[in-house]
Amino acid sequence: MLQIELIDLHFQHLDHAIGAYLIPTVDGPILIETGPYSTFIELKQMIESNGYQLSDIKHVFLTHIHLDHAGAAWAFAEAGANIYLHPFGAKNMEDPSRLMESAKRIYQDKMDELWGQMKPIPAHQLIQVDDLQRIEIGDLTLTSLHTPGHAKHHIAWQIEDVIFTGDVAGVKIDGGPVVPPCPPPDINIEDWKNSISILRRAKPKALYLTHYDKIENIDEHLDQLEQILDDWARWIKTQMTGGLTNEEMVPIFMKYTADQLRKARLNESGITLYEAANPSWMSVAGLVRYWTKKEA
Repeated sequence: MLQIELIDLHFQHLDHAIGAYLIPTVDGPILIETGPYSTFIELKQMIESNGYQLSDIKHVFLTHIHLDHAGAAWAFAEAGANIYLHPFGAKNMEDPSRLMESAKRIYQDKMDELWGQMKPIPAHQLIQVDDLQRIEIGDLTLTSLHTPGHAKHHIAWQIEDVIFTGDVAGVKIDGGPVVPPCPPPDINIEDWKNSISILRRAKPKALYLTHYDKIENIDEHLDQLEQILDDWARWIKTQMTGGLTNEEMVPIFMKYTADQLRKARLNESGITLYEAANPSWMSVAGLVRYWTKKEA
């Protein structure tokens, strides 16, 4: 039976904002997602509390290279691990300077607090994985499902009858509603819906979200994700048509999404948690960019 250990990284000292998954094999454990380097100490301690050392992890599987999913991958590479990822993400992991410069422009003096540093990973440790490629580690077989829409370099990893979905299956925390993380620059609604169809066709018994934990009511979950993805996209389109700028939209959209969460009976701490896992202002930027590119 597949053993899955969910590790809460306690991002920003919050429970259930970002998770990583530790899975034992007969050839040692694998890790799916690393979270940002700012939570690396927490991750390392939890790996050790499960009876392993960092150097025991020789295989790390990333769903995509955004900092909340892959920011600590270099530390595992330094300890000897191979890092499995989409070919479109390899260049930025081998040389993360442009990725980090872009993030610094956005987060400015909060960069270290939120994400920490990111160092280059040697090319020979970056294992570029094709769509539907099968990778055998010990007694496990992982299948790569290329699932763009949230990011062009997104992979969902299938093991047996479960799928580790990164962000393609959205964010759903502590029984709250499912919401779609829509940061720039790669949001593509059509690609995302096709990727949701890929998840459906795989007929998994469970989805494991990075934000956060296990989902078993899969059709209902994915239906709700598509509905809110359309809702947010329409909202942004309407505001753009009305002439609002990104900056003008941000506080209005933050209230709009917070009100949706309140209607789903989340309290203010729950709203804060969702905002940490999926900043609504980032979705404004991502969806504005999507519509701008679509209409160009």
